[in-house]
Amino acid sequence: MSDPVSNASSPTGEIEVEERTVIVKSGRIHAPELLGDLRLLLIEHNGEDYVLRVTKNNKLLLTK
Repeated sequence: MSDPVSNASSPTGEIEVEERTVIVKSGRIHAPELLGDLRLLLIEHNGEDYVLRVTKNNKLLLTK
Protein backbone atom coordinates (compact mmCIF):
# COMPACT_ATOMS: atom_id res chain seq x y z
CA MET A 1 0.00 0.00 0.00
CA SER A 2 1.57 3.29 -1.05
CA ASP A 3 -1.31 5.69 -0.41
CA PRO A 4 -1.82 6.36 3.32
CA VAL A 5 -5.17 8.08 3.03
CA SER A 6 -7.64 8.03 0.19
CA ASN A 7 -10.46 10.51 -0.26
CA ALA A 8 -12.01 9.61 -3.63
CA SER A 9 -11.20 8.06 -6.97
CA SER A 10 -11.00 10.26 -10.03
CA PRO A 11 -12.54 9.34 -13.41
CA THR A 12 -9.06 8.24 -14.56
CA GLY A 13 -8.79 5.76 -11.68
CA GLU A 14 -6.20 7.83 -9.81
CA ILE A 15 -6.62 8.25 -6.06
CA GLU A 16 -6.45 11.61 -4.33
CA VAL A 17 -4.13 11.32 -1.34
CA GLU A 18 -3.82 13.39 1.81
CA GLU A 19 -0.90 12.57 4.09
CA ARG A 20 -1.46 13.10 7.80
CA THR A 21 0.28 12.34 11.04
CA VAL A 22 -1.81 11.27 14.02
CA ILE A 23 -0.22 11.12 17.45
CA VAL A 24 -1.89 8.63 19.78
CA LYS A 25 -1.15 9.28 23.47
CA SER A 26 -3.20 6.36 24.77
CA GLY A 27 -4.71 3.17 23.38
CA ARG A 28 -7.85 5.04 22.28
CA ILE A 29 -8.44 7.51 19.45
CA HIS A 30 -11.60 9.27 18.38
CA ALA A 31 -12.55 8.47 14.78
CA PRO A 32 -12.73 12.15 13.69
CA GLU A 33 -9.13 12.62 14.85
CA LEU A 34 -8.07 9.69 12.68
CA LEU A 35 -10.26 10.30 9.64
CA GLY A 36 -10.69 14.08 9.64
CA ASP A 37 -13.10 14.93 6.80
CA LEU A 38 -12.33 11.70 4.97
CA ARG A 39 -14.79 8.83 4.57
CA LEU A 40 -12.16 6.23 3.62
CA LEU A 41 -8.80 5.26 5.09
CA LEU A 42 -6.39 2.67 3.71
CA ILE A 43 -4.50 0.75 6.41
CA GLU A 44 -1.55 -1.59 5.82
CA HIS A 45 -1.04 -4.34 8.38
CA ASN A 46 1.46 -7.20 7.97
CA GLY A 47 1.72 -6.53 4.24
CA GLU A 48 -2.07 -6.66 3.73
CA ASP A 49 -4.29 -3.72 2.80
CA TYR A 50 -7.46 -2.97 4.75
CA VAL A 51 -10.08 -0.28 4.17
CA LEU A 52 -11.67 1.60 7.05
CA ARG A 53 -14.76 3.35 5.75
CA VAL A 54 -17.56 5.45 7.19
CA THR A 55 -20.87 4.10 5.90
CA LYS A 56 -23.88 6.17 4.85
CA ASN A 57 -25.33 5.33 8.30
CA ASN A 58 -22.21 6.85 9.92
CA LYS A 59 -20.89 3.46 11.10
CA LEU A 60 -17.27 2.31 10.75
CA LEU A 61 -16.61 -0.69 8.54
CA LEU A 62 -13.20 -2.39 8.27
CA THR A 63 -12.75 -4.71 5.29
CA LYS A 64 -9.83 -6.56 3.75
